Amino acid sequence: MRIGVKGLTAIAAGFLSVSSLWAFAPANVKLDGWVSDSKCGAMHGAKSPDAECVAKCIKGGASPVFVDADGKVWTIDDPDAVKGHYGHHVSVEAKVDPATKSVHVVKVTMLAQQ
Repeated sequence: MRIGVKGLTAIAAGFLSVSSLWAFAPANVKLDGWVSDSKCGAMHGAKSPDAECVAKCIKGGASPVFVDADGKVWTIDDPDAVKGHYGHHVSVEAKVDPATKSVHVVKVTMLAQQ
């Protein structure tokens, strides 16, 4: 089987486009904050952590969210990653998408409650 110049060009272009996507993939960042719920948002945080309320809201249909140290609320695109940490002060390693205000959590570490 022979591959012509056009075939080689197409293969090279495909390889370059895939490798350039990897080069521009967002790096993981470390953020400290709280796991809250989409109903209460930043109301659950350093000043009023309430794991029971957060768990109740999530059980009732709200989604878990991440509230960073500045009080910004981020959608968690992989909610199972924070299961068991509802209402907790945590550090997350995550890919952050500022355009959609969402995080993809890679790792969760418990921090001391303040």
